[in-house]
Amino acid sequence: MRAARPGEAGVTLVEMIVVLVIIAIVAGMIVGSGILNRPDQARVTTANADLHTISAALKLYRLDNGDYPTTAQGLKALAERPETPPLAPNWNPEGYLPEVPVDPWGHPYVYQSPAPGGFALTSLGKDGKPGGEGLDADIVGRK
Repeated sequence: MRAARPGEAGVTLVEMIVVLVIIAIVAGMIVGSGILNRPDQARVTTANADLHTISAALKLYRLDNGDYPTTAQGLKALAERPETPPLAPNWNPEGYLPEVPVDPWGHPYVYQSPAPGGFALTSLGKDGKPGGEGLDADIVGRK
């Protein structure tokens, strides 16, 4: 191993500044491109997929029992046999979903059975409140 000559040892201040500028440019590109928003976009995609899955489970429930669960019975009727009328005479012993679902933000999905033969299913978005814009906007799935 040879000893370093004067001027060869270590990193110069100019080299360090160049590296820091490159890091700052890359960080700016990441923040500016919206890569950090990907988890929120993934939650919206997951909520849409959940709405399709829950809708399919509701349709199977209707095929077996003649109608959708009432609003009072809610989505719980897909995971546990309803104990309030109208009872589900042909309820699948394995259930239609393994558990009562919640949206990707941890809020319950809003289920309404407004008329015979139909239902409304909604995720209230990131804020968990009706309405909103952007990530707070409701995500609606209907039959």
